[in-house]
Amino acid sequence: MGRKRVVDQESILDAAELVVAQDGAANLTLERVAMQAGVSKATVLYDYKSKQAVLEAVVERAFARDHALHARVEEGLEPADSPAMRSRIVAAAAPPPEAFRNAALNLSAALVLDEELRRNMQANQSAVLARIGETAVSPRGAQLAYLALEGLKLLEYLDFHHFDKTERARILREINWLVAVKPGQEPLPSGQ
Repeated sequence: MGRKRVVDQESILDAAELVVAQDGAANLTLERVAMQAGVSKATVLYDYKSKQAVLEAVVERAFARDHALHARVEEGLEPADSPAMRSRIVAAAAPPPEAFRNAALNLSAALVLDEELRRNMQANQSAVLARIGETAVSPRGAQLAYLALEGLKLLEYLDFHHFDKTERARILREINWLVAVKPGQEPLPSGQ
């Protein structure tokens, strides 16, 4: 009977995420991941046969975390009120964590440059948009809200712009209003 494995995949992925945040996805190596995780390269190779496999696992884990967060938030919302989109707005109430910002920036660069990672992102976005549309009171309004929310998050994650707390709260209220808006509906009253 063989020895029981004591290294879990999450610690390896944590290490890979940290390497990506510090050095960029292009500079990720299995050796650096192993060193950061405090394990041998062979240990990393046991689960991930290549740098590409590590990057794909980091991206897939980010998707899984995102889906889990929104599912938890959605559980507390009224099902008839566009819960898939509303959960995203509630989850975005706090700006992205500083600790993940560099990793997000560097992973975004990897997604642009790597066709396979980009396909994974496209599939994820298609699934998210479909879910939002399926659960929306106004599918068009929810789609517009999603685009606005993702634009806000993109500006923050890529460190292009940061809104102060008051302005961010106002923007999120207006995005929340968009969720149920129907084409031809009157605009948001001023002061909202």
